Amino acid sequence: MTTAPDTVAQALRAVAALGLERLDAQLLLLHTLGRPVHERAWLLAHDGDGLPSDAWPALAALCTRRLAGEPVAYLIGEKEFHGLPLQVDARVLVPRPDTETLVDWALDVLQGRDRPTALDLGTGSGAIALALQHARPDAVVDAVDASADALAVARENARRLGLAVRFAQADWLAGAASGYDLIVSNPPYIAAGDPHLPALAHEPVSALVSGADGLDDIRRIVADAPAHLAPGGWLLLEHGHDQAAAVRALLAAASFEAVQSRADLAGIERCSGARRAGA
Repeated sequence: MTTAPDTVAQALRAVAALGLERLDAQLLLLHTLGRPVHERAWLLAHDGDGLPSDAWPALAALCTRRLAGEPVAYLIGEKEFHGLPLQVDARVLVPRPDTETLVDWALDVLQGRDRPTALDLGTGSGAIALALQHARPDAVVDAVDASADALAVARENARRLGLAVRFAQADWLAGAASGYDLIVSNPPYIAAGDPHLPALAHEPVSALVSGADGLDDIRRIVADAPAHLAPGGWLLLEHGHDQAAAVRALLAAASFEAVQSRADLAGIERCSGARRAGA
């Protein structure tokens, strides 16, 4: 459009005309106006309000970046996960709703255990570890990542949310303690050369790709986890939409018991896990 929109409603129409989805447009406008991103109802109640003179150039710049594929979460600096507002940027993956399936399963595993111990591998923004700690304040939750940049994001999220997760820099289970009730991970699981990778170009590739078939890191975790689990402890893993059978086979080959998968809200087997023998 040749002239800047005058009202909130006009701004939303102008952004829609650029080709953005409605939710993206609402979140970016709220962010531009300095309002919490959960206040989408505010936009409806105030659609006739005037738009500040500096808002449209800022909003248009964000829209350009979004149309180039940059995640909305990076543009606004925040993503909600399991009810927690997490700060995110290009140092970490954007937490996905699918991963909440993994957290819910982890909480089921920990149910009935007194002061359980849990380890989150490849914590990124801290999403899984912080969700577990928030839901189970009595738990001892550790989290590791090989990236110092990612750990800086995770530690700041923990500080801001007041959650006592213990973070450390490590390459998966290298140097980890033993006797955990739960080891949980959303590791890289995309195959090198996957056609979906270009759409994820703004996110850290080291947190996405894992070898020719996408299973290199999962193989390593499955092989090393038994030495760090208590008897009867669980290993839970997120994986790709078509990898459940392969991950179950890896768990069975490593002598885990109760090997199984769980589906996400779309009915896709998104997580697989099993229990260390000896319970």
